[in-house]
Amino acid sequence: MYFKGFYIGFQFFKRAQSQRFFNIVGFTVASALIGTIIGAIIVGKPADKYGRRNILFAVAALYSVSALGSALAWDWYSFLFFRFIGGLGVGGASVAAPMYIAEIAPAKYRGRFVATTQFNIVLGILLAFSSNYIISGMNLGAVEWRWMFGVEAIPAIAFFFLLFYNPESPRWLIAKGRLAEARSVLEKCGSDTGSIEEEIQAIKASFDIEHSSLQEPLFQKKYSIPILLAVAIAMFNQLSGINAVMYYAPQIFKMAGAGSESALLQTVAVGGINLIMTIVAWAIIDNFGRRKLMLVGSVGYILSLTSVAWAFYTYGAEFTKTGSVIVLISLLLFIASHAFGQGAVIWVFLSEIFPNRVRARGQALGTFTHWFMAALISWTFPIIAEVSGGHTFAFYALCMVGQLLWVIYVMPETKGISLEQIQKKLGIE
Repeated sequence: MYFKGFYIGFQFFKRAQSQRFFNIVGFTVASALIGTIIGAIIVGKPADKYGRRNILFAVAALYSVSALGSALAWDWYSFLFFRFIGGLGVGGASVAAPMYIAEIAPAKYRGRFVATTQFNIVLGILLAFSSNYIISGMNLGAVEWRWMFGVEAIPAIAFFFLLFYNPESPRWLIAKGRLAEARSVLEKCGSDTGSIEEEIQAIKASFDIEHSSLQEPLFQKKYSIPILLAVAIAMFNQLSGINAVMYYAPQIFKMAGAGSESALLQTVAVGGINLIMTIVAWAIIDNFGRRKLMLVGSVGYILSLTSVAWAFYTYGAEFTKTGSVIVLISLLLFIASHAFGQGAVIWVFLSEIFPNRVRARGQALGTFTHWFMAALISWTFPIIAEVSGGHTFAFYALCMVGQLLWVIYVMPETKGISLEQIQKKLGIE
């Protein structure tokens, strides 16, 4: 849902001059991400204090306010404010949702369940691109962009009311000493050991209640491995250029010679391939493993980004039909590689690698890194790409070579084992 707003921002300024257009749009996209960054970094402690489910209620409320406020914005500043509000919700959701799902899911299904978060995001992107395309054909005139934002309120409100059917995280309940409630949730959701009582004891032991608590500092030597893993996967995620491609897809296609209507239609194709490959990854992540998905995705990144860079170096500002087709096919491969690799893995991996007692803040750190890099890439892409599209995509390709080496030599596999066993695997007592 929120990806929609980053794209529709173009509608708000589409009559601006070229350089001013890129500067305004770059700032507008990045300013929404500022809210996301803040939401991600501040949500950890409230999630520990008030519970994962209550944070998701707050997120749903922020989404609704952002959607309606953006649609009714009376000037650019009010528009930015309501996008900032939506960004706070995005940041909170990107921490709380994967963490919540990881904490209620049995280990053998955890990857698939957490990856459902990414599936829903991808489905939202496709619906956003599709609804933008439909609304743009309705000849609504000056209020067109308002309708594009306003429809976001429908899924936001639905999300709020559906949360009433969700239980609280059993691991959070155990941390708060609410064992009877935790036992009830585990009976409904299943356990890793086959015994509810054994599961409760294992979770209690992971909190090391005698020596630790949910208020224990995150930045300690014993947590250095998960911290470095979280920061690395989050940075590599954005250094692929994925958010630049998703936010600026129509402009990239126009740079490659596509017309306005064709560029919008091609973004629908991007959303479609994203959804299809996310479903494929979702279906196999618990059998294939996190590392293998990342390996395949990294190779696909390198091939596709190198191809796009070559096309921009070769054709420059004089794209032929052949050059445009090369860019389209390469970007579809790029999106497929992301959906199959990083897109499916990042939220699963971040939700798994931190111990129960610091998971909320650890996930917040990884998510903050992700969104900080997203803001940086989104803000700089239109300015740099206007100077040299080839240099931009070549840089992303080089970064993905770094990711491939990181996956091969550093990234651990986390499939099929409980959160408490992952803690022991990483050497954390």
